[in-house]
Amino acid sequence: MGVFGGTFDPVHFGHLRPALEAGEALALHQVRMLPSAQPPHRGRPSADAVHRLAMLERAVAGQSLLCADDCELRREGPSYMVDTLHHFRASHPESPLILIVGQDAANGLDTWHRWADLFDLAHLVVMGRPGPDADYGDALGRMIARRAARSAEELHHQPAGLTFSLPVSQLDISATSIRNQVRAGRSIAYLTPPAVADYIADHGLYADRPCA
Repeated sequence: MGVFGGTFDPVHFGHLRPALEAGEALALHQVRMLPSAQPPHRGRPSADAVHRLAMLERAVAGQSLLCADDCELRREGPSYMVDTLHHFRASHPESPLILIVGQDAANGLDTWHRWADLFDLAHLVVMGRPGPDADYGDALGRMIARRAARSAEELHHQPAGLTFSLPVSQLDISATSIRNQVRAGRSIAYLTPPAVADYIADHGLYADRPCA
């Protein structure tokens, strides 16, 4: 099982396409996409949790690989990934669990709460291309290099502890730009699924304040 977190404020093709490619490349049965309730490294999301979850549910409807999961929204306090992985590990004690992150998130992984414990709970798959975009701190870089798997198949042979770099399509779309497009009255077609764009319009999301 794959785990892919974010604020999804709103979810867009820059989230969905890489998550789908990762799930297929890693031969996963499911990638659970988790909206963060209180992201520790960001300000408060613009849209309420109920809206962000509803948009994500609409975005992944009709296919079986990507799944919206509200476990972080049901938990009190900051949305620490280490707590989320403990939640999944409790119900899947021996199954491979894969934390999927983008390169930007991976670069700052050593600022996450109890970051070293993540490797005891899951494998780490970084979506991106090795090279100048990878900018790890010394301890994190050593950890990732020491645990590197030679192939995606290796991730299925143990429950946790390996790292893997996975090239995926890099779509230059951001939630911030979508929010600003909405506020400016411009179309967000082809940036996010039509069902998400319709939901934003129907509920008047992102139209009332500047987006940072």
